[in-house]
Amino acid sequence: MKEMGMIDWRRMWNEDPSVRRFSPARAALTLFSLVYRGVVAIRNRRYDKGTLPSARLARPVISVGNLTVGGTGKTPCVIALGRMLQSRGYKPAVISRGYGGKSAAPVTVVSDGANILCDAATAGDEPLLIAQSLPGVPVITGPKRKLTGRAALDRFGCDVLICDDAFQHRQIRRDIDIVLLDAQRPFGNGYLLPRGELREPAESLARASCLLLTRSDSGGAVHPQVAQIAREFGIPVFRAEHRFTQIAGPAGQSLAPGELAGKKICAFCGIARPESFKKMLADTGAEILSFIDFPDHYAYNRDDLAALEKYFAAQNADYRITTEKDAMRLAAYPDFLKTVFVARMEMAIAPSVPSFEEFVVGKMGNGGW
Repeated sequence: MKEMGMIDWRRMWNEDPSVRRFSPARAALTLFSLVYRGVVAIRNRRYDKGTLPSARLARPVISVGNLTVGGTGKTPCVIALGRMLQSRGYKPAVISRGYGGKSAAPVTVVSDGANILCDAATAGDEPLLIAQSLPGVPVITGPKRKLTGRAALDRFGCDVLICDDAFQHRQIRRDIDIVLLDAQRPFGNGYLLPRGELREPAESLARASCLLLTRSDSGGAVHPQVAQIAREFGIPVFRAEHRFTQIAGPAGQSLAPGELAGKKICAFCGIARPESFKKMLADTGAEILSFIDFPDHYAYNRDDLAALEKYFAAQNADYRITTEKDAMRLAAYPDFLKTVFVARMEMAIAPSVPSFEEFVVGKMGNGGW
């Protein structure tokens, strides 16, 4: 079986000791990171001054984004936000760039609210997961948010837009900017791309309406730099954690997370933070015989699955487990998927005063909608 461990850039971002500290590659990436910082600063300054235009849509826009490349939990947040707005009587739609999807159309309707119209290869795994998790909510992808946003309003009569992964995409104005930060590692290694995971410097958080610290189940103090920025700009901070809701198996089988305790499992995934998934599995009390991580949004092929099948067969595990996002990409291989259990998870936002829900609804009201 081919090598499936972390690729070099991820090891470098994590300051893995196996990567030489003063290697030529690290020096080159640091230089490119400085150039990237300059480009980001110029672009943001132009948006701030209005020389790059931002379109105003006819209904409120809620952006869910982050500062780093993937792995903070945007998809569970979008799903939780959609359910919350539905429970309040709103008609939300989700618009997304559709990363990883092959559709080249300016507007792709993944779901019209009643029917799923695309597969993961066309739409991307995250939009498909959102569409399956939010019945009644249209999900639309495309590279330009103002086009997908207008399509959601014109075609489906939605009264609020949830803009997935959009903190850096300022082509449309937003009424609420929710920025997710990993509670334990909010700024990665502190470097911008490509030397680190940051898409923007930390001071860009001044644009945020609120900060949501994810994977904060361990509690503890807020990261000092996050706390300082929140105080300086009066930005409320909320906390959230990810938790398994169900381990869904083939033929309608289902396990509660606690039923994994003492069981031998083999797990695999292709997500941005595989170590987080591994920790959640370990926390159930399961015995992890093997854990194989592929690159984020990895497109599995038959050779991969044959290698996994052969490897897992030799482990004699009780269960083979992957994530919901991976299951979206495995739908084209139903025979393999029938042998795998899928860990379904949700984001739970911690109680606070005011609550996250009250904050969001209040901000929408203050915007005059």
